[in-house]
Amino acid sequence: MSATESQEQHRFEADVRQILHLVTHSLYSDREIFIRELVSNASDALDRARFLSLSNDDLLAADGDPSVRIFVDEEAKTITISDDGIGLTREQAAEHLGTIAKSGTKAFAQMLKEKGTDTEGLIGQFGVGFYSAFMVADKVTVQSLSGLSGSEAIVWESDGGEAYTLLPGERTTRGTDVTLHLRDDSHDFCSIDKVKEIVQKHSDFVSWPVLVDGERANQEQALWTRNPAELEDDDYIQFYKHVSGDWQDPLTWLHVKIEGNIQFSAVLFVPRKRPWELDRLDFKVGLKLYQKRVKILDHADALVPRFLRFVTGVVDSPDVDLNVSREILQQTGAVKAIRKQLTKRVLKKLRSLSREDAEAFNGFWGEMGHILKEGLHEDSENVKDLLTELLRYPTTKSDGELRSLADVKKDFVEKQDAIWYFTSVDKERIGEAPVLEGFKKRDFEVLLMSDPVDEWVVMSVKDFDGTELKSAISGDLDDEAEEEEDPIAKAAKEQALPLVTWMKGLLESDVAEVRLSNRLTSSPSVLVDQEGAMGSNLERILKAANQDVFASKRVLEVNPEHPMVKTLARLNNEGAPGLEPFARLLLDHAAIAEGRLDDPKGFATRLQALMSRAAEGMGGGGAVTDAPASEAAPEVDVEILGEDS
Repeated sequence: MSATESQEQHRFEADVRQILHLVTHSLYSDREIFIRELVSNASDALDRARFLSLSNDDLLAADGDPSVRIFVDEEAKTITISDDGIGLTREQAAEHLGTIAKSGTKAFAQMLKEKGTDTEGLIGQFGVGFYSAFMVADKVTVQSLSGLSGSEAIVWESDGGEAYTLLPGERTTRGTDVTLHLRDDSHDFCSIDKVKEIVQKHSDFVSWPVLVDGERANQEQALWTRNPAELEDDDYIQFYKHVSGDWQDPLTWLHVKIEGNIQFSAVLFVPRKRPWELDRLDFKVGLKLYQKRVKILDHADALVPRFLRFVTGVVDSPDVDLNVSREILQQTGAVKAIRKQLTKRVLKKLRSLSREDAEAFNGFWGEMGHILKEGLHEDSENVKDLLTELLRYPTTKSDGELRSLADVKKDFVEKQDAIWYFTSVDKERIGEAPVLEGFKKRDFEVLLMSDPVDEWVVMSVKDFDGTELKSAISGDLDDEAEEEEDPIAKAAKEQALPLVTWMKGLLESDVAEVRLSNRLTSSPSVLVDQEGAMGSNLERILKAANQDVFASKRVLEVNPEHPMVKTLARLNNEGAPGLEPFARLLLDHAAIAEGRLDDPKGFATRLQALMSRAAEGMGGGGAVTDAPASEAAPEVDVEILGEDS
């Protein structure tokens, strides 16, 4: 029978033609994927041949060492992907290549499952990958000979249009050749270097050798499939540089192999330095997803939470579900389980690093700590305790060195029963804030939090190891025991009480309350937050982000032992007139001390009055005269400058 007489032409049904058009023109976002899909099919065919050879003595042998071979003919503008796999019979070619979404690999995997055999090595599961060839080719020719006894060689050919043809072939050895005749707009793929680059990008760890014009283009073995006991540190370091593009060594890494209801392997790395784009909203995690050693996604964002987006590496699992084009990871139970496992293991690895190498961990915290803190607010992985253990801050005692909550609690002094913290965006001067004076006097260590995200941290972390966290700017700092209080200090408090009562009425539109302070030792006044109200630091952060914020009134605390307050208290008790500008200066001072001033004009006038009286007291012979008559310096005893002026 002649070849012409044996030729069979098959017309695609109308709906099948529509699906084929969708597959070849819309399914994949990146045309270079066709090489990944065809190499994957070839690898599957080799796996099937290896398995069947174990029980079938009549199976045709491969011609030489089994491999996937890619030939580029730049003159003819063709690419051929060849393998020594199981091959296709005429019936299989009609069934698998002539029907959309009919996958021989999927059927074979089902057969293996029924026999209880592992299907880990099989890649294609959707049956549409072959048709990606038509994204770049105007004709595809398949020559194949099945390894099954009695099979005949066949040729399948189609232009991706309305029909395909089947006719006898001339191949004499087991396997399949897929030849793509490239379209005019796809000639850029007809380059050996380009094909090697694509193989290394998508199929670098396929278990069979992939040769491009006779030269191996893929790695010998996927590192994550190897036994960690057989690997050296340098193996991991070189692999990290290969997958991340980072020239530096990684800070640390972990190698995970999980078998059970969910199967996956992973090698994850923590970089030493923070990528500059890490804080961008559109940053994509550098975690690559493989399925049976074929790369599916460059950015598997669903496999780690956003607060671990600095993690890079690979995850390989046969259990993840992808959309038909293998470009979108489906949110399934398997994905959630992998994400949960990876999250906990990365955090535990960081905890081990913090205990074994504090210097290295503190360096990491300086680079990535603000990213980790985000997890405390969302805590979608139920890892708040692990994250809290990792928190590090400078303190009022650490001279800039980072301390953990456990460190602070371990070093509690007598009468300290809370972990105190102070939040402020003024990183440079945070340790010198007046509100900290009383804590320093008592020798209480206070965490200094200057990162904006810390406001959300303290909303989420209310206690640590059974000890409450309290804000230094709103929490109630207990008075020292009466019997230990200095009699002079006690008298100063009693003398200042009427002043406080008077100032409450004077400043009722400006502050929520005026009270005596036990936080201050050298400053005359300080503004603190009401307990339960929005903190002033958070308010400033939100306003800076153009958020509408309902401003809460603050509490003004005055130091009864400060000379200015003592003099004001005495003059108030004596009924002296004109004290209002100087009382308001206490509010001005408190505002300036935390880096703001809401009424600069009023402050300037009040400061003029004080400078005028100071000049008179020093024998200057007169007051400042350029203030408006209505705002002239009040008639007040010069003792306003201090108790002994």
